[in-house]
Parts: sequence; structure tokens; C-alpha cells
Amino acid sequence: MPPRSTSDIRAAYLDFFQREGHAIVPSASLLPENDPTTLFTGSGMQPMLPYLLGERHPLGSRITDSQKCFRSQDIEEVGDNRHTTYFEMLGNWALGDYFKKEQIPWMFTFLTETLGLDPQRIFVTVFGGNADVPRDDEAVSVWQETLKKAGINADVIDNAERDGMQNGRIFYYDDTKNWWSRTGAPATMPLGEPGGPDSEMFWDFGEQHELHQKSQWKDQPCHVNCD
Repeated sequence: MPPRSTSDIRAAYLDFFQREGHAIVPSASLLPENDPTTLFTGSGMQPMLPYLLGERHPLGSRITDSQKCFRSQDIEEVGDNRHTTYFEMLGNWALGDYFKKEQIPWMFTFLTETLGLDPQRIFVTVFGGNADVPRDDEAVSVWQETLKKAGINADVIDNAERDGMQNGRIFYYDDTKNWWSRTGAPATMPLGEPGGPDSEMFWDFGEQHELHQKSQWKDQPCHVNCD
């Protein structure tokens, strides 16, 4: 049986990456150590920051964890379908080790085989490029190969925000959507802050979003990464 409870899913994730050579590290404190920039640990990457910037981790270059987080900067949005104040972030960290060709198939395998999710209901977004960083065609290629093995022909769409999903499976978005850093898009990142393009996975619940027709976005197409 696939894991169902929170503790089962956490254990399954850590076990999965331990089998792939990752050392399991405990969650850091909610009160950050040696980081005066924030009152609380607000993301999984925060305790990893020294190692992302080049410091060697004592347990090696492959790390996995479940980090407890507390967020208050978006507290006014808590209570909708995706914002919470206290939560855990599952993470696996390649500190100068592997990259997309390993990570994407691993995550797809974890979701579809370990958790037993239907691959037909998983959709993917990737970085569409900006003036300084080209769009992430490599991630698209790895995703297409991975999805093809699951019997899914993954069409790529680059204008979903304007025209909707168009029966696509992989979608390009700009750096306001598919960019990973503590401080958001590149324009808000301080000098030396780690971050960059990301790829994200979305689950289709198969429900019509009736509230969409009553919202401020009712005249805009609904797509994978819409509000």
C-alpha cells in the first residue's frame, strides 16, 4: 500500500533518497542559527545556505531532510488552497553532485511508484528564460523522456497564461513563476544570494474551479500555474 499519513510520506521520501546515496539530516531549529536576516526558518533551503554557497557538508554531497518551517510574510493569504503558516519541506540536496538528469526521474518515480499517484494527472512547468538566463530546454527534454517511459506524449506550451493549457503537459513560465530563491524573482535577489531557474510539478484534482467564474480572474484563462 502507498503511504498515506504525513509521517508515512515523510519516511518514504527520506528512505527513497537514502537508497540513492543521500545522508538523512534532522530538521534544523525554527529559530535560525547564525542568520540575522530572519526571525524564523521559513524554507527548507535556509539551513542549507552555507553549503549552497560552497561550504562542505560534514555528511557529504548528497543530503536529504524534512525541514520544519514557519512563515509570516504571506500570513494574510493563509487559509486559501495553498498557503499555510507552519509546515515541513521535504528536500534532497546535491551539493556539487547530480543535477536535472537524475533529479527529474527520481521525483517522478517517487510520486508515481512510491506514492502511487496517477502520472496522467501530473503536469510540469519549467523556466521560460529572461534577458540573462536562457529558457530551460534541457529540463524539458529530460521531462519528455521521463514521461514518455510512462506512456505520456508531453506537448510543450509557452503561452499558457495568454491562451490556456491547450492540451499541453509541460509549460514554460517566466521568472515570476519558475525561479527558485529565498527572495523571489531575480530583480529582488541581493548580490550573492543563491537561486536560479526551477521546474515544478502540479497535480490535477479533476475538479471544475467554480470559484474561478466569480473571481477577479474570471476573464482570464485557467492554466497550470494560474492563481
